[in-house]
Formats: sequence, C-alpha cells, structure tokens
Amino acid sequence: QVQLVESGGGLVQAGGSLRLSCAASGSIFSINDMGWYRQAPGKQRELVAAISSGGWANYADSAKGRFTISRDNAKKRVYLEMNSLKPEDTDVYYCNADIRVGWGTHPSRYWGQGTQVTVSS
Repeated sequence: QVQLVESGGGLVQAGGSLRLSCAASGSIFSINDMGWYRQAPGKQRELVAAISSGGWANYADSAKGRFTISRDNAKKRVYLEMNSLKPEDTDVYYCNADIRVGWGTHPSRYWGQGTQVTVSS
C-alpha cells in the first residue's frame, strides 16, 4: 500500500510564504516524477510544478519566479516553496508521484489527499 501525505497548507496574507511538504510511504521500489497540482471546486486539476528523479523541474507560468519545487529522494519527499503568494493562488493543492512498487513493474500515479492553501488580500 502506497500513501502520499501532504502538510504545510494554511491561511496566509498576500505577499506571504508557505512551504508544502509531501511524504511518500509504503511498498515503494522507486519514484519517478513527483509534482504538485491545484484544484478549485468545479474545475480541473492543473499542474503547478513537477520534478524528475534527477531534479529537473518545470513550472506552470503562474508559478515561475515565485514557487520552487524540490525533492529529497532518500526521504521520499517533495516540497513546494511558495513565495509572494497572491489571493488567486488559493486552492486545494495535491501532490502526486509516479511510483513503481516492484522490479519490472510499470509506474503508477498516486495522489495525496490535498491540503488547503488560502491567501487573503
């Protein structure tokens, strides 16, 4: 059983910062890409940032220059440092990871339960 558990969301004023953390646990052989998505009620989940196992990162245009994604492969964690937050960043943020549970298996995408980020004006 594989689990992703997010932490670090909350309420912050515009211009403030938050650091989201996501820990993977369970029967994990290897982790490929990890990432963060956001979703508003009634809307599709959209990419915020993703990072490969080698550390190559890509960002949504709205996140470039303000957010930084990083990962600790030994700890099976991915982080999202969010600075200069704006009210329009308010959403539920989900982490995901493409995980192989055994040698020779294909990676499957797992999701965390989500953490609320609210930015007040």
